[in-house]
Amino acid sequence: MRLFLVDDHPVVRAGLVALLGGEDDIEIVGEAAGADEALRGIAAHRPDVVLMDLQLGDGIDGVEATRRIRALPAPPQVLVLTTYETDADVLRAVAAGATGYLLKVCPPEELFQGIRAAARGESVLSAKVAARMMRRLRDPGLALSVREVEILELLASGAANREIARRLFITEATVKTHLVHIYGKLGVDTRTAAVTAAVERRLIRLP
Repeated sequence: MRLFLVDDHPVVRAGLVALLGGEDDIEIVGEAAGADEALRGIAAHRPDVVLMDLQLGDGIDGVEATRRIRALPAPPQVLVLTTYETDADVLRAVAAGATGYLLKVCPPEELFQGIRAAARGESVLSAKVAARMMRRLRDPGLALSVREVEILELLASGAANREIARRLFITEATVKTHLVHIYGKLGVDTRTAAVTAAVERRLIRLP
């Protein structure tokens, strides 16, 4: 299978090239440090799978890069490989079209199997991420919605209700309603406490 690497750290890319070079059924056809370079390389090399980091330095992040890649004609599968494991990161990546989500601490064999599964169009989740998603399914009443996670991320960046409403194209009254639900689910009663609880529970990460 044809694989394209996207990671802004040259040492990480070199390590992946060395690691994957011993697998007879995986051919690395290109690599890129950023989204624009990745889109050009993917169009030129037509890989089956793109191994995508979420943090790509300045400019477009891995989630937006994934969305643009999946919008291409006959797009490759995108398998996220990152250090971030918050609910916000996982939900955004999957919503953008990623077929899988692995953590960089995973064993090499898990990465190899994940790439092969992604090439077949199968969903791939690291054990830790899968456990988090299962907890969301088992207790949906306490799980934050995608919109609630978005609001928490904006809260963490210091945005006021008016700014949150403008960014998400909703009314301030709707923001306040979401905040009531967020406070109830997290067992808090202030914005600061909500952000603190969300970070501690790995629902979001600080900007």
